[in-house]
This record gives sequence, C-alpha cells and structure tokens, in this order.
Amino acid sequence: MYSSNFSGFILALVSSAFIGSSFIIKKKGLRKAGVSGPRASVGGYGYLLEPLWWLGMITMIVGEVSNFVAYVYAPAVLVTPLGALSIIVSAVLAHFLLREKLQKMGVLGCLLCIVGSTVIVLHAPKERSINSVIEIWELAIQPAFLMYTASAAAIALVLILYFSPRYGQTNILVYIGICSVIGSLTVMSIKAIGIAIKLSLEGTNQAKYFQTWIFAMVAITCIITQLNYLNMALDTFNTAIVSPIYYAGFTSFTILASAIMFKDYSGQSASSIASELCGFVTVLSGTFILHSTENQIHRH
Repeated sequence: MYSSNFSGFILALVSSAFIGSSFIIKKKGLRKAGVSGPRASVGGYGYLLEPLWWLGMITMIVGEVSNFVAYVYAPAVLVTPLGALSIIVSAVLAHFLLREKLQKMGVLGCLLCIVGSTVIVLHAPKERSINSVIEIWELAIQPAFLMYTASAAAIALVLILYFSPRYGQTNILVYIGICSVIGSLTVMSIKAIGIAIKLSLEGTNQAKYFQTWIFAMVAITCIITQLNYLNMALDTFNTAIVSPIYYAGFTSFTILASAIMFKDYSGQSASSIASELCGFVTVLSGTFILHSTENQIHRH
C-alpha cells in the first residue's frame, strides 16, 4: 500500500469507529427528546436541547474530521468504502444498547463488509498529486462533472420538494436518497478544502483563490442538508436499516462522482479495477444482508 494511502486508511478506521458510535448516541438522544416534545421525524427540534444528542454530534464531528483528513491523503474510492466499518460498529452497539437485535445473518453481513473493505484497500489507486486548488477547480468544471452536479442537484430537489412531504415517513429511500446524492458533492468539496489547507500549511496560500471559498460554501450547505435528513431518517426508521442503506447509496454516488471528477481509475490495470469493484460489491452484499435481517425483525 502506498504510504499516503496507509495514512488515509488509518484515519478512515478511526473515523468509522466514531461515526458508528455517533449513530447510536444520537438515536438515544432523539428518543429522549421525543418523549417530551415533537419528534424530529415530524419536524420537531427538541433534540437540540438534549445533551445526549449533542454528545452524539461531537462524536460524529470527531469522526468526520478524521474522515476529512483521510481524504487529503487517499483517494475517495479507498476512503469512502471503508465507511462500511461504521455500519459494523453501529449494528453491534445497537444490539447491546438499543435492543435492536443482531441475528446470525447480520454477523455474516458484518464479515462480508470486512472482507470487501480489505480487498478495496489492497487494490486502491494511488492518490493523485495536486499542487493548487486551481487544479481541483479545473477538474470540477469539466463538462462531465458539471453534468453530474446538475443531475445530483435536480434529483435532490425533486426528493426534497415532492417526495419528502408525501413519502418520507413510509419510504426510507427518500431521506437516504437526499443524504446520498448531496453527500457525494460534500465529499468532493471536502477533499478540495482539505487539499487547500494542506497546501497552505506547506507554505502555498490557497485562501487567496475564490475557488477555495466556493468549495467551502458548497460543503457547508451540503453538510447541513445531510444532517437534517439523516436525523429524520434515524428518528423514523430502525438504525440497523438506516446505516447500511445510507452507506450503500452514499458510497455508490461518491465513487461515481470521484471517478468522474478525479479520474481515480486512470492508469490502473483492469485486474485492479475489477478487484476493487468486486470488493465493493462484497461490501454492498454485506450491508444488504444486514438490512434484510433487521427488516425481518422490524416486521415481527
């Protein structure tokens, strides 16, 4: 593994542990807040006064900061799929703390996530060398990525304005779809900001470029949107269902966005690309086994 990729790998592991824990802590906070006021799923914001929810937020922030730095050292096609490990943390903690029982098939799903993540790590491409935020901006304004961005924004708006009020409470894919599509744009912006900060610390000031601030504004807008709809999904549906579906959608869209913008697979051999895709499919299989197992429990 390339040295920079290894640094990104370690940071991604730390991130997964904190983010997986944050799902459980926030869920307990949402439950407590829902006892004394309107739930987040129906537009209530009482959880903002609940210390437990804020502890979950702090835990998530620590995880996201680790994830943020990981994107500076490793490509998104390596860092993002490792988010599967947060699903394992979330599922195990939900089993013990929320009494959302993890069945034997759920354990199999966890193992598949670990195996798939290992394959992805071993075949991940080397991080592209970038010397200025202007280089990232040029990648972002490629016709192909502009088309992806426009499509993602259109899908998100349709989900938010039409599907969310009508089907958000009954179909988990509405809230998760919003988080996933918007999340792919968040990652691209976060990666740009991370590289800009790294270059600035090394002596090349990137704050003088207006493009850096555009990436920052996009990232803030997307993060706020993601958090809002993730809270609604967590408060409405079983945690062990939300986590794997969110992972699957978010990772798929992020890998697609990164492949279009950064051309991550350029220069890789066909066998490496095939191995990485197989690893991702293995992880997806694990997440959906977890989903189907917990969905059966929820019905009974």
